[in-house]
Amino acid sequence: MSRLVKVATCNLNQWAMDFVGNLARIETSIREAKAQGCTFRTGPELEITGYGCEDHFLEHDTFAHAWESFAKLLATDATDGILCDIGMPVMHRNVAYNCRVIVLNRKVLGIRPKIFLANDGNYREMRWFTPWYIEPGEPGFGPLQEYHLPRCVTQVTGQAVTVPIGIFAIAALDTAVSFETCEELFTPNAPHILLSLDGIEIIANGSGSHHQLRKLNYRIELVKGATSKAGGIYLYANQKGCDGGRLYFDGCAMIYCNGSLLAQGSQFEGLDEVEVVVATADLTDVRSQRSNFIARSFQASSSPKIPRIQIDFRLTAADSMGLRVSTPRVPKVHTPNEEIAFGPSGWLWDYLRRSGARGYFLPLSGGADSSSTAALVAIMCQRVLTELHSPCASERSKAQVLADVRRLTRSPAYTPASWRELCGKLFFTCYMASSYSGEETTTRAATLAEQIGAVHSSIVIDPITTALKQTFACTQVRPMLPDATSP
Repeated sequence: MSRLVKVATCNLNQWAMDFVGNLARIETSIREAKAQGCTFRTGPELEITGYGCEDHFLEHDTFAHAWESFAKLLATDATDGILCDIGMPVMHRNVAYNCRVIVLNRKVLGIRPKIFLANDGNYREMRWFTPWYIEPGEPGFGPLQEYHLPRCVTQVTGQAVTVPIGIFAIAALDTAVSFETCEELFTPNAPHILLSLDGIEIIANGSGSHHQLRKLNYRIELVKGATSKAGGIYLYANQKGCDGGRLYFDGCAMIYCNGSLLAQGSQFEGLDEVEVVVATADLTDVRSQRSNFIARSFQASSSPKIPRIQIDFRLTAADSMGLRVSTPRVPKVHTPNEEIAFGPSGWLWDYLRRSGARGYFLPLSGGADSSSTAALVAIMCQRVLTELHSPCASERSKAQVLADVRRLTRSPAYTPASWRELCGKLFFTCYMASSYSGEETTTRAATLAEQIGAVHSSIVIDPITTALKQTFACTQVRPMLPDATSP
């Protein structure tokens, strides 16, 4: 009997409140996973709406449109024959939760709300969502509740009006699957510990983790540590790109098994909006590692039991002929200099192509700050040309990038011949000279602009600065009147 399971995770370039585009990318990722023979697919956090909707999560319409998008997905055959874990906001009993919605064969199986919310650094999830409440001191994650599905979903699915909501596992005929969401992996008492002790063999994490210098190293260590200590198959999905705010999500979806990396998506490479990462794992390896770890087995024998939702479905391959367990690999991590170059340049491309602007304008002083910014725009143009000509890029991605270039340049038939030529159509710089400017910075700005192909100009701003100084010099500043109550 086969114990091989083929699973998929993904990097998706979602956009806040782009319900049509987000849904199309989700469906594409599911269909690509199915085409590669996968029986399970997970995706990024809040992928239906986009992660960075901010105060739109305070509007009821956002939740309503999310379900409408979900219903459109269920109306297709995309989820036939594949268990899918999809991220979206859900309102339950007038409380907003950050959730994973589990679906199979066009039916909603259950809703898994996030327990631990990210609420420090760049994150303010508790402004918009509430953590799923678990009674202190109660073993496990508490009982399941009933969620009433909206009419737009039940009309499509024809299923019962209510589904379970809470912390659960999906019990297939041959294995069990459960879920974490982003921040929960980072917490000391991470849910995957109890999940693994209760025999759950596949854990999926839908994440919305932004790029920060060397942060990927930490994420890799966490996923590796979770599976090397507790055993099991762990799928990590992430958003990739700028979704409308100041953060850049750096992808790097990955699949680990028993502490070994089986598959890894890109962190910055490529500009594809949909990247599906697939691996084949052997459930026998999971069971063998866990059962031979005696201390782990002792803890598991008395561990709290996680509620299970039973499904008549197998995740293992019916015929393992032709399937091979994915070969473990070494994680790929960029150097700090590469991260500095690729992260901001990727953000610049996404923001430009989705903002409706025609390019970037930069006052280029010849100093370190503006010169570095100009170099990042040049790297952006280089990456666009690389994507158009790379043999590794998908035809879908090439078509999308070329369409974006033509829309930005307002040239329906334009194909850039070089990255410098593209830079000349998208990037405009200006040296703003004054009496304090020197020949060195003037020359440096002009030389840099010429080297990268930017359209460069120069103006003298002395009349403006002189007028400002004269205006303030003539301004009469009246002294504050003494306080009448003072002695």
